[in-house]
Amino acid sequence: MLFTHQFTFFDTQVGERILCRHPFNESKRAYVVPQCVEELLKCYWPGRSGKDREELPSIKLIRERCIKQLGQMRPDHMRRLNPTPYKVSVSAKLYDFIHFLWLNEAPVGELQ
Repeated sequence: MLFTHQFTFFDTQVGERILCRHPFNESKRAYVVPQCVEELLKCYWPGRSGKDREELPSIKLIRERCIKQLGQMRPDHMRRLNPTPYKVSVSAKLYDFIHFLWLNEAPVGELQ
């Protein structure tokens, strides 16, 4: 099954309360109020989507951004020995999308 619906996950604003969920455990959820919102995905290869194509930054800028982002990580997540697990939550919209894809691709058994 081909999923052709255009889906935008970046609809959160600073100070706006959102429901965050564990990607696979439906009972783990919490409301959060973000203090900073950053768009993580940019369209470098639009295909047939009709979206504008972003210019790819130079390898030097990509490297600098990567180093900056790693510098913002908490040290307990980055230590080599016994690192603290990095918890991930997703929006309710992304949770629904993940589970939609998951259920459509999971094989269905047949009882006889």
